[in-house]
Amino acid sequence: MIEWSLEIIEFIKGYHEKNSVLLDTFAAFPSGHLGMVDNSGNMELYHGKLRAIDSEGKITLPDVSTDDYQKYFLEGVERWSYMKFPYLKEVGREKGWNRVGPLARMNVCNAIPTPLAEKERQAYFAFTDKKVNNSTLYSHWARLIEILHCAEMMNDLLHDDEIMSSDLVREGKPRLEGIGIIEAPRGTLTHHYQVDEKGMITRCNLIVSTTHNNEAMNRAVRWVANNVISQKGTITDGMLNQVEAAIRAYDPCLSCATQALGQMPLRVELINHKGELIDERIKNG
Repeated sequence: MIEWSLEIIEFIKGYHEKNSVLLDTFAAFPSGHLGMVDNSGNMELYHGKLRAIDSEGKITLPDVSTDDYQKYFLEGVERWSYMKFPYLKEVGREKGWNRVGPLARMNVCNAIPTPLAEKERQAYFAFTDKKVNNSTLYSHWARLIEILHCAEMMNDLLHDDEIMSSDLVREGKPRLEGIGIIEAPRGTLTHHYQVDEKGMITRCNLIVSTTHNNEAMNRAVRWVANNVISQKGTITDGMLNQVEAAIRAYDPCLSCATQALGQMPLRVELINHKGELIDERIKNG
């Protein structure tokens, strides 16, 4: 797996070298970035602290305990979306939203705690010579570096005698409240439950990765609309492909973010300044 990861990273490097103009500019916009780090500021996927930065690298959430997430986050709502819009209280709704996932994790950490992945992380930022990467399509390169990191970690764990220890076995009185936050492949994932004395759930709040990326996906689609539709005046298959490319970079799970069922086709409507529908295209998913 380590060898495969290194090979595919070399492929993506070559792809970026050949298509840097497109990949640098496509759906590129300033945003905050959120992820978990360890006590040294290194990438952490399971037992870390929450760190957020703005589009230029300034820390907006300074490595806080995951159990305290409610002190720092609020969730906005819009009448046109079933998904909420999480944001940092101190920064505010307009600028306090954050991307999560591979791109964000690469931006917020000081280093990756496995040698091969850290070497690739340094090459990743050297390629653009930027402190923070705000280009949506760089998510795929970042994801491959994370795959390499995970492969290295798996190798270490398989050779660790403590892998079969019982330190995670919990004994004692049942807890009536539990908060769990990890870095899922899609990004920062929060589960918060409260139960009664009989173990029945009385309150549940989930902030899944797609919810965090809700604002970012909307901004990405807006970028395509401003740079493709407005120039051509009609909806084309190529334009729909670009909408999908912008959204798929975040690997969204709309069903877990909205608890919705059924098919979710891609539907694009072009409306003029009078509110009249002048073009429409539907692509069933």
